[in-house]
Amino acid sequence: MTQHYAMLQRNLLYTGVTRGKRLVVLVGQKKAVAIAVKNISGRRRWSKLDEWLGAKVGGELTAQ
Repeated sequence: MTQHYAMLQRNLLYTGVTRGKRLVVLVGQKKAVAIAVKNISGRRRWSKLDEWLGAKVGGELTAQ
């Protein structure tokens, strides 16, 4: 949810998604996920999270 803006960080989302063993389900607002993907605070990681998530949901993530 966008109310938890301080927690919407790319590295936290990446950790949560990559720790899933069989299935990962994101529940919440698309806008919150988009904010997290774009929020590169702290150390920069070179991942394809935005691209990977976009492919999984059938297109590029955009805030609505």
